[in-house]
Amino acid sequence: MTEKSERSLNDLIFAGFNSRVLALDRYTGEVVWDWKSPKGTSSHVALLLDGDRLIAGVQGYIYCLDPLFGQVVWENPLKGFGLGIPGLASVNGSTMSSGGAAVAAQQQQAAAASAAAN
Repeated sequence: MTEKSERSLNDLIFAGFNSRVLALDRYTGEVVWDWKSPKGTSSHVALLLDGDRLIAGVQGYIYCLDPLFGQVVWENPLKGFGLGIPGLASVNGSTMSSGGAAVAAQQQQAAAASAAAN
């Protein structure tokens, strides 16, 4: 197991559900930190790892977390934009939304089927 002071982003896996975000040690599965959204309750949490920031979307609220320690860097309530499953994107990031992963898988299947038909 990697010592906490020596842990890097490469040592972590992030999960989001039930208004919570967890960082897990990728080698042991140990919970390194967990954070609960103080506002907005939702079974779905969209995550985007944007370089050295972890962006979490929870039912109309966006939070920026420090991915190594789980501390809130900033928050934005996005009032008036509605609720639902947020889509997150950044030039530096990769999304971890289960809804987005399903869409990407469907697009890959459709492209493969189209290529096979030609």
